[in-house]
Amino acid sequence: MAGIKLLDSWASPAAMKVRIALAEKGIEYESMEEDLPHKSPLLLEMNPVHKRIPVLIHNGKPICESMIIVEYIDEVWNDRSPLLPSDVQERTRARFWVHLIDKKIYSLIRRLVWSSSSDNKKVAAKDLIEFFKVIEGELGDKPYFGGESFGFVDVALVPFYGYFYTYETFGNFRFARECPKLVEWGKRCLQKESVSKSLPDPYKAYEFVMEHRKKLGIE
Repeated sequence: MAGIKLLDSWASPAAMKVRIALAEKGIEYESMEEDLPHKSPLLLEMNPVHKRIPVLIHNGKPICESMIIVEYIDEVWNDRSPLLPSDVQERTRARFWVHLIDKKIYSLIRRLVWSSSSDNKKVAAKDLIEFFKVIEGELGDKPYFGGESFGFVDVALVPFYGYFYTYETFGNFRFARECPKLVEWGKRCLQKESVSKSLPDPYKAYEFVMEHRKKLGIE
């Protein structure tokens, strides 16, 4: 397990995905917390294209983009806790949902959390709820998105559960009312040590967002 480093940030959902995957596999690694306003020379060297975390450094070589890293982890350490399904159609389905989550969720969250307009936040909250309802429909009555086992789609989505309180506060809604099955799924995921140790306290996450809004001059 020597030679594994993660360029990390405690508040980043993208970095949480990688931490969860590493924990699921039982992989020891060195977490190197980045000061994102002042990016380290190592981060700029390891990810010169996007210049962002997370970056997994394995035997000196960088792997970038959170779910690409998660898939890499699953392939390299394929003898334990598989994250992607073995069936090719189910594997493709999982990748579809992960692609949708990554494509949609960040822009929806930005519209809600970084807006100063109450009208804009109201519309953003409506759109975010609609998106999560679509995701909840895919979950259905299953314990996890892949069925009985925690897997690839769960890893992609569960970091945002740590910010549910933040989204609720800014959007003036409650996930328990809008997406009750998704809330139960989140609680189920939190029972896993890999998740509970990777996600922030919801109130700490909210405070982080509020501090960042102040730095950006958003009222």
